[in-house]
Amino acid sequence: MRRTPARRRRLFAAALLVASVLAPMATTPATAVPAALPTALSATFDHGGTEDCPPDGFGPELTARLDKAIEDVREQAGIPGLVAGLWFPGKGSYVRASGVADKVTGKPMTTDGFVRIGSETKTFTVTALLKLVDDGRIQLDDPISKYIAGVPRGPEITLRQLAEMRSGLFPYTDDADFQHDLLSDPSRFFTPHEVLAYGYKHNNTFDPGAQFQYSNTNLVLLGLVVEKVSGQRLVDFIDKRVLRPAHLRRTLFPTGPEFPEPHPRGYTNQTLSGEVTDSTDWNPSWAWAAGAMISDLEDLRRWAKIVATGTLLSPETQAERLKTLPTGFPGTGYGLGIMETGGWIGHNGSIPGYETVTVYLPSQKATMVLMLNTDITSQGQEPSSLVARAITEILTPDNVYDRPVPPREAGPSRAIDIGFAAR
Repeated sequence: MRRTPARRRRLFAAALLVASVLAPMATTPATAVPAALPTALSATFDHGGTEDCPPDGFGPELTARLDKAIEDVREQAGIPGLVAGLWFPGKGSYVRASGVADKVTGKPMTTDGFVRIGSETKTFTVTALLKLVDDGRIQLDDPISKYIAGVPRGPEITLRQLAEMRSGLFPYTDDADFQHDLLSDPSRFFTPHEVLAYGYKHNNTFDPGAQFQYSNTNLVLLGLVVEKVSGQRLVDFIDKRVLRPAHLRRTLFPTGPEFPEPHPRGYTNQTLSGEVTDSTDWNPSWAWAAGAMISDLEDLRRWAKIVATGTLLSPETQAERLKTLPTGFPGTGYGLGIMETGGWIGHNGSIPGYETVTVYLPSQKATMVLMLNTDITSQGQEPSSLVARAITEILTPDNVYDRPVPPREAGPSRAIDIGFAAR
């Protein structure tokens, strides 16, 4: 079955979403992963960074309900394997892996694997940008033209609007030539300027600040701003100023298809033919600052609270980050590289073969992390959103993640996986 235009849009908008490959700074095809990372990949899980959660789960009855709800969604949506981690201080925790990590061998999914986190990369890139704000080196209302030349309407578009997804710049992942070039050769290296060129062929979709439109073009530009102002590669700046201070020892920004073990195989139907394929080793350089990073369950658990509460930022800058604006999807707002849905704060990620959700609920100091080894939609909805919704309907009925839109409110394309449906 051939991919429809809508499906192509979903693929790349969200796929990048919330992940990013550290593409080369200029036109260099590849660079090395920071030296400190490989030695840390085998480190044992660090359970610090969140309030204490009783280790004995939520009790047999509630645990059984969660087991059934998650397994029902997994089977109905055709998800090969998934990992769910839930931590509610003072109440309990729940960490489970179900399904398979490899459909060929039948190897079971495990809780200790790495996954590509897609658009969750955006939370790291914007945190890096906000570190420069705190350093006094940039201001959120600076025009992008102050740092990067050649951006359509650059003097009118601010860094804030880029981070809010309100720039009006055309999403390069919606360009038909980009989609064809990527899917024709998923191993290809793309530089940031190469992917931006696909978007620049199109007129801006609206005036700066006029509305919300999820666009990976915005994040690639912000990644270039971080490099320009800091004088460092984005991968190095994020490593030194974000990952290390956050004690994220199993999170990395690859420069190509490298993928530490262990990891599940990833499956997608974002192909030229629409057939399902193994996309585990596809090169994510096209997503760069928008969606190329890799992490694991424990690091994402720690990051959920850090990004939602602003541990790495000044209170004033975090307050700016959390000023969410309407997205057009009821119950969901978007701030500076961060979303709020049903009271949960964080981001989701989607990239061919993988989906993740990393969110924090301030009212209960609760954390939810999901990792899936597919991005194939089910009845037009992102599989990670289906799982998150099923879980929160049980655990936090007053705070349901991505609550379904009533029929009268639904638009022509409801794929809000705010991975954003980063696709």
